[in-house]
Amino acid sequence: MSSELRAHSRPIAFALFTLIAGVVGWFASFELLTEYIKTLQDPGYIPNCSVSILVTCGPNMASWQGSLLGFSNTIIGVSAFVAPIAVGVALLAGARFSAWFWALYQVGLLAGFTLICWLFSQSVFVIGTLCPWCMVVWTVMIPLWWVSFFRPYAVGDIPVSAGTQRFFAKCYSWSWVVILVCYAVIAFVAQLQLNWIAEFSRM
Repeated sequence: MSSELRAHSRPIAFALFTLIAGVVGWFASFELLTEYIKTLQDPGYIPNCSVSILVTCGPNMASWQGSLLGFSNTIIGVSAFVAPIAVGVALLAGARFSAWFWALYQVGLLAGFTLICWLFSQSVFVIGTLCPWCMVVWTVMIPLWWVSFFRPYAVGDIPVSAGTQRFFAKCYSWSWVVILVCYAVIAFVAQLQLNWIAEFSRM
């Protein structure tokens, strides 16, 4: 496919991926927000994500890590996941974005990716719990970041040299491997620290 034709084609698969990932992330964040509000209204309320001592979101929501900026992180999630939803819908409608937009979008996703990596470390090493809805957010944020990082350079949305574009095109084709490695690292670290497999086997 020529670069001109590719530039004018509608990226249906990427748009649907971005839209679905954004919706899933938004829904998980919204569920966490509603559960957080219920705990504020009733201190004795048990959140719907409290499955066991290990698999629960109560300690995470009550910790200072759960309100990093002085308010619940769930508000950040509900607000931030609107961006990939909007991008997905716009791409499906035929929108084309400038290079500066993709660069700005990547900065936002990098901030989200960095935040979930930090929250994962705090959850596993400090709080000692696995929040189900948080894990849903991690699950969608990881591919959102890596795919959206590689793709703009790979398809020419952010202009780079021919050699650099070929490099990113190859990275883009193997992005699923990077994503699986991230999932494997998270599972491995959580297993070493919390032995989640034994916990799930008892459920």
